[in-house]
Amino acid sequence: MKTPKRLQPLVEEGLIDEVLGQLMSGKEATVYVVRCGEFIRCAKVYKEANQRSFKKAASYQEGRKVKNSRQARAMEKGSRYGRKMQEEVWQNAEVDALYRLANAGVRVPQPYICHEGVLLMDLVSDAEGNPAPRLNDVELDAPLALEYHGMLVNQVVRMLCAGIVHGDLSEYNILVGEDGPVIIDLPQAIDAAANSTAAEMLERDVINLRSYFSAFAPSLVGTQFGKEIWRLYEAGQLTPDSVLTGHVVLDEHLADRRAATEVAAAEQQSALEQHLNTIDSAIAQRRSLLDRFKL
Repeated sequence: MKTPKRLQPLVEEGLIDEVLGQLMSGKEATVYVVRCGEFIRCAKVYKEANQRSFKKAASYQEGRKVKNSRQARAMEKGSRYGRKMQEEVWQNAEVDALYRLANAGVRVPQPYICHEGVLLMDLVSDAEGNPAPRLNDVELDAPLALEYHGMLVNQVVRMLCAGIVHGDLSEYNILVGEDGPVIIDLPQAIDAAANSTAAEMLERDVINLRSYFSAFAPSLVGTQFGKEIWRLYEAGQLTPDSVLTGHVVLDEHLADRRAATEVAAAEQQSALEQHLNTIDSAIAQRRSLLDRFKL
């Protein structure tokens, strides 16, 4: 096929030898299958900001740091240069996350380079060597759904152990490769320690997995893996090999504190009612004395 304009610089520099075809086009990027020497890889071409439907909510960008103070000021002002820098930060977030997660043993595509809005990385393939399908395009039965759910919950744990929350995980950004599910699309990934919405986003990711897989395996309904994972993380007890149950037992001390708070609130309400009754009684007595004085 004709080489897309955005890929031409990588071809000229010898990073890509041939563009074999377009793989998919989504809300934030178009992905092409390319040949790099003897390897078949994919090139993710990020769309311009005004062409994307995915909104870069402030909650995703919280905690992302810009080392260059000039760039940071430009981004705050929203200048043309600043918007360009925001785009680079947005794209680099995925590259950084992929490197960190790949090094941590998380099932993500191996990245190679990000140049002028093009991310070059491994192509996830199925057993026949074809581009892997998305999870929502794969037929599942209950045993396979439970297997994939368990694998993906473990990947969420490994991501969090590496300090990262996906933030937009669903059946649409998970590929099913030869050896099982592979997580993709990470430009919105957040730093778990630096983002105040990390617990909420992790919970949402896990609920999305539960909602999808429980349609095939009803036994997953009611599980609370997200809360269990975050509780272990906050306690400093989460490891890639943590054994999860999917159930959360209310902390006894927390329950005692809640009960004590409820008792204290009830006692305060009772004291307030007694005080109001005393005031009402005093007012009634004064009115009675005034009535007698008038007589």
